[in-house]
Amino acid sequence: MTTARAVLCGYYGMGNGGDEALLASLLQMLPTHITPVVLSGNPQQTHDRYGVEAIYRKDPKAVFSALRQAQVFIWGGGSLIQDATSAISPFYYLALMQLAQRLGLITIAWAQGIGPLHRPLTRWLSRQTFARCSAVSVRDTASAALLTEWQIPFTLAPDPVWALQSVPVEGLWDLPAPRVAVNLRSHPQLTDDRLEHLTQALIAFQKATQTCLLLVPFQPSQDLAIAQAIQPRLPGANQILLQEDPQHLKGIFRGVEMVIAMRLHGLIMAAAEECRCFALSYDPKVSQLMQDLSLPGWKLTEIPDNPNQICQVWLEHYANGDPLSSDKLQFLVDRALIHQALLQEALEKIESFKF
Repeated sequence: MTTARAVLCGYYGMGNGGDEALLASLLQMLPTHITPVVLSGNPQQTHDRYGVEAIYRKDPKAVFSALRQAQVFIWGGGSLIQDATSAISPFYYLALMQLAQRLGLITIAWAQGIGPLHRPLTRWLSRQTFARCSAVSVRDTASAALLTEWQIPFTLAPDPVWALQSVPVEGLWDLPAPRVAVNLRSHPQLTDDRLEHLTQALIAFQKATQTCLLLVPFQPSQDLAIAQAIQPRLPGANQILLQEDPQHLKGIFRGVEMVIAMRLHGLIMAAAEECRCFALSYDPKVSQLMQDLSLPGWKLTEIPDNPNQICQVWLEHYANGDPLSSDKLQFLVDRALIHQALLQEALEKIESFKF
């Protein structure tokens, strides 16, 4: 079979556990005849962690050279094309995809979560760029609805991280059981008052359950300070767990009874490892997951002002909530592998190319 080089583009090497999990999932799903070249914010770390070639994502000369030497370009998962958090970020990804298309590469938008797109220019450019992709897969119904509106063919499947292989975390089982994991991140809607209410609720929850609380930052630059602020106030056993490797990060949840999480991939990883999940939504993608899986939780703006009320809801879920059924979980894992099938089908076209 013809070998080929594929440039993988995403929010990689930026210290975000969810995006690293998407990269690990993509590398796990790539056909063996494809040699990946990863655009990364930290190429050395990416090379050391995954054993792949990596180049600095903001080095125009190196990126252009990589594209000239490649046959495939892949947007590698996540909410890359959205203008809610940054007006500039989507143009970076759109420009690279359009350059790859002009160079004649096979272009794949893989496991995308599209939007929100508030600005008319971003929306127009996104539509034009997706329309020229060789293949498109999305991970949520809102993205599917947008592509349907744009009359662009696509494949819909659950987030690939459902199918990511987890690895046990050394020493986790030495911590007291039962264990409950908590993931909070900084966000304008997580005000000081709301964080204080959540912290007081965690204190009461731990006193009532005698659980070991694991504080799990997914992106230390946004999550670690909150974990460090909460930890000294906890009355019982606790630990901050920093795991940079996404398979180990997912492996944390093998030994956890319940998770209280803001981050999308914190909830996906925990649910995939059969934890009971309680969501705190800061983003439409988290709210969509809550709806799809019937997960209990609140939007940040809906968190009760009374810590005792928060605690009582958590205690009820801890005592009587259920993880996903084994049938539902297997369905999600099997469906997530559709993203792999799309890659294989799209990359079979390489056989008809002459490089």
